Amino acid sequence: MTWQVLPMLMLSKLSDMSAEQHTSDSTPSQLQLFLLALSFLTRIPVKLNFAVSSQALNQASRYFALVGVILGALLALSFLLLSWLFPAAIAVALVMAFSLIITGALHEDGLADVWDGFGGGWHVADKLSIMKDSRLGTYGAAALVMALLIKYQTLVALSEVTSTVIIALVLGQSLSRVVATSLIADMDYVSQDATSKVKPIAMHLSTQSYQILLATGGAVLAIAWLFFSFTLGQLLILVSVLFVTRLLLKRWFEKQLSGYTGDCLGSAQQVSELVTYLCLVSLL
Repeated sequence: MTWQVLPMLMLSKLSDMSAEQHTSDSTPSQLQLFLLALSFLTRIPVKLNFAVSSQALNQASRYFALVGVILGALLALSFLLLSWLFPAAIAVALVMAFSLIITGALHEDGLADVWDGFGGGWHVADKLSIMKDSRLGTYGAAALVMALLIKYQTLVALSEVTSTVIIALVLGQSLSRVVATSLIADMDYVSQDATSKVKPIAMHLSTQSYQILLATGGAVLAIAWLFFSFTLGQLLILVSVLFVTRLLLKRWFEKQLSGYTGDCLGSAQQVSELVTYLCLVSLL
């Protein structure tokens, strides 16, 4: 199942639930928008009291980085608990497994679909068709295996100091979603046809949502600087590397599709997360 299809199935389910709970349309509160973002990016069950719409999804995108903070904190807590029982290398492997479970491997699926599509298709229509195929191809499998191996090795290296791997998980989960979500702001969504029912998580990022997204990333960086062993210079290097990563991802997607799909956003999240960990390993 592609990165675009899964959110739409979740959207249908959430719409049915919200219709039963609240039959009349209402303007969702900021808390409800955050819960909507949480329900789309994770398997954590939430209760929504409004009818889910495309507009609500667009507004909820402002909290995707905050969901990353929550995920990073949960993964960090799980590492602390598991490291009491197992060696660090095993604890990291179990944390990665927990991450796949809690997110439903949503972004990993996008990564595999993008590599299958871009590697196996010659024309845009061919690439989109391959990306919507639920079967895993050689390119996707290779990319997925390499991504998991790199993630494992970098986290093991960072786990030599417990406080470092804790903040690294939070930084990786949150900043990667800042990068991925920001692509919505200045790229066009690409679909095989205008009537396609397949949609990305969001197709519009307002100025206010963009500011909230960036502010969330800035807050996480400030915490890393004030309370952990990162210098301002190291964090500026990390931000610069992620900025370049975003530029390269945008250029790649535009060259391949002249825009983005939901799978592209999932792939961007995974690549940015790996870049974050690799950058931290090189800096420390």
